[in-house]
Amino acid sequence: MTEDRPAIAQAVRYRHQLAPLPPDAPRPRWSVMIPTYNCAHYLRETLASVLAQDPGPELMQIEVVDDASTKDDPEAVVAELGKGRVLFHRRPVNSGHRANFQTCLERSRGHLVHLLHGDDVVLPGFYDKLGKGFDTCPDVGAAFCRQAYINEQGEQIWLSDLERKESGPLEDWLPRIALRQLIQTPSIVVRREVYERLGLFDQRLSWVEDWEMWVRIAAQYRFWYESDTLALYRMHGSSSTSTHIRTGENLRDVRRAVEIIQHYLPPAMAPGLRHRSLEFWASDAFIHRIPNLVGQGDLKAAWSQSREALLCSRSPLVLGKAIRIVPRILRLVARRALRLSPKPVRDDDGAAPPTS
Repeated sequence: MTEDRPAIAQAVRYRHQLAPLPPDAPRPRWSVMIPTYNCAHYLRETLASVLAQDPGPELMQIEVVDDASTKDDPEAVVAELGKGRVLFHRRPVNSGHRANFQTCLERSRGHLVHLLHGDDVVLPGFYDKLGKGFDTCPDVGAAFCRQAYINEQGEQIWLSDLERKESGPLEDWLPRIALRQLIQTPSIVVRREVYERLGLFDQRLSWVEDWEMWVRIAAQYRFWYESDTLALYRMHGSSSTSTHIRTGENLRDVRRAVEIIQHYLPPAMAPGLRHRSLEFWASDAFIHRIPNLVGQGDLKAAWSQSREALLCSRSPLVLGKAIRIVPRILRLVARRALRLSPKPVRDDDGAAPPTS
């Protein structure tokens, strides 16, 4: 499968290219690149989970890349836990997570690159088992594992579906990953040469730039899947995901990504997948995100999500989901109106004034 040629010329303008390393440069097998921003309180757990699997500096580069944190000191955490084993690099100014990802990839030296958020965790066996996937199938461009979603306290709140019962290469993966995001960043490892060939994260995207990247890779390379749960993806209120959901930017970005992804798909497949993908994202908003926002009493965010979801799709399926959430929103509005209604003014003897 090759990309649509006219789309390549346009897309390249929005992708930084990753330069290959010099032929004589020292090359460890692994680069574990850890982007951080104001999450040093989670970084200890992240680093400990990597260091527990450390095969040594000859085989693994471990480096924290901080996006100019303002609320904590990740360098102190690196010094405390890394004890000289973990490198630290601080970007001079905060430029957002996508730019920080780019810095991570540019500083990577390993053949296999793992981007691990500074608030996420890998479980024992992650590097051994994913490494075996690359060894078993030398033609795979990326390998990922089943992932669990955890909350701020580290409690599991959801487990991703199994893509296959036993570990191995995935067949017909492109239409599955082009439909929806199935891979969280801490669960996937990519060959550095793949990034060198295909370019870095698309600068037009703000939230699903990783999803677009996985689809781009799937259009050109095979994927290996590890069926064991070996990565933990943390959900919390201060994450970029939560911020994008509250403003509706997550779904605006989905629409951008869907249009970009069309150029990676066979022409006969693209229109149907576009419709199904937008329908999925809209339905998912009405099933999960909007009810959660209503439950939290965040009516503004619920409205933003509802508006953007209906701009993604107004299929009968989506409209049916939307109608089900309307009564809950109306009840929330009514409760707020009652709380905000003014109390009656009383006259001097304490009695309420007459209404007529």
